[in-house]
Amino acid sequence: ASPADRVRARLAVIDAAGQALGTLDETFAYAMADAAGDPSLQAAVQLRMAWKHNLSDGDPVRSRDAAARAGALAALGGDQVAEAMALTVRARMGRILGDPGAEAILAEALALPAPEVPLGMRNAPQYLAVRHALFDDSLDDARSRLMVLLPAVQATGSAEDVFEVLRSLAEVELRGGRCGAASLRARQALELTIEAGLSPGPAWYLAATAEAGGGSFARAAGYARRGIQASREERDQVFLSRSLHALGLVELATGEAAKAVATLRQVEELEAAQKVADPSILRWHGELAEALVAADAPAEAARLADRVRTVAVGLGRGGVVAALDRARGLCLSAQGEADAAVHLLETTAQRFDALGLPLERGRTLLALARVERRRRRRAPARAALMAAAEVFGRAGATPWAELAGDPAGGEGTRTESASAPALTEAEARLALLVSQGASNQEAAAKLFVSVKTVEARLTRIYQKLDVRSRAQLATALTKRNAPA
Repeated sequence: ASPADRVRARLAVIDAAGQALGTLDETFAYAMADAAGDPSLQAAVQLRMAWKHNLSDGDPVRSRDAAARAGALAALGGDQVAEAMALTVRARMGRILGDPGAEAILAEALALPAPEVPLGMRNAPQYLAVRHALFDDSLDDARSRLMVLLPAVQATGSAEDVFEVLRSLAEVELRGGRCGAASLRARQALELTIEAGLSPGPAWYLAATAEAGGGSFARAAGYARRGIQASREERDQVFLSRSLHALGLVELATGEAAKAVATLRQVEELEAAQKVADPSILRWHGELAEALVAADAPAEAARLADRVRTVAVGLGRGGVVAALDRARGLCLSAQGEADAAVHLLETTAQRFDALGLPLERGRTLLALARVERRRRRRAPARAALMAAAEVFGRAGATPWAELAGDPAGGEGTRTESASAPALTEAEARLALLVSQGASNQEAAAKLFVSVKTVEARLTRIYQKLDVRSRAQLATALTKRNAPA
């Protein structure tokens, strides 16, 4: 066969690999060699190199540079579709890297002819415009664009394109507080993945997020772990971060603060390695800050929230700022500034309402209830819980509604919360373990902290409960657990 035919054959292999581009270095090398002297084919290879650098290598800078080379070669060869796609990759990487010029590059791409199969709608500027609208919380705009794209991609027969549109639809519906619709789209995407033999990592991630919103935290955790395993096997750095984020959120919601910190730290490390600068793309920062507060590290949480908040404000990411302010409210409460915490959480709940993000509003009301309960203001705490339950009920957010209906407000079991209402979540968990006979070393292992941390927390627990020994602590907890 001619070199051009060999290039096209190798491009077909690359396109069929799904998320597993990291295993095709040799294929890329031969394709580049055979494409020499043909700008259009060189552009096609460089474009796929750009996708690989982002997806498998986690390097948006190299991806952006490869896309720039692809664009120049496409222009030289008169291939406007490839040129539009190259500009799209540059815009996508620019958004990741926090480049304010990314929107102008996207606009330039949108002005060129729309792409067709086999390059795919999922790599087109029209689809990236949807993703940017989602990142900006312009949910109505994103949804209307997707409803135009859905029949178009179904007509092409491209399973990858249909999956991407279904994924974005699920994410838009979930963020807009339509959990039932999100679950339906996630199921459709999973069924399509199985039927068409697509890479499973993205589908498991999507199933995890949909379950965490409107299904079951336990199922969400199981799906997230499957997504983590699949993405690691395919060396997919992008969806590895997403599945880890989904798992960390579930761990935070179910009171496993130490595990949530460890999981979300992995997301932090992956995003740092990938040079992700825009916090609106994967919003793990507020969750990690909240987990740090629950793990008795409010000062570290405050530093994280303040650092990321500065970036989010500069980029105009209002939804991210509000999520960070929820974490800052919990930090203020943990540092003894309850009045300031309540005021910040109340205003943050109002901002989420104005942004049209009901699940985030409900989570903020849950946080407000925890703060009010810790300062023993039962009526305001109950009012916040009732408001959260109403928000979650309207959204079909079943697991969150169950948290709002629990007197403990998502802070663990009844024994934990009732045993020590004046304790932080981390202190309550330690007090329960110690009262059940755990040694300092055993408690440290179960809570994923050092023995020194356990000793420091025990000292504070003894002071708060006015006890001097483990036996007195067990007695105090038993009295607090006794029915009224």
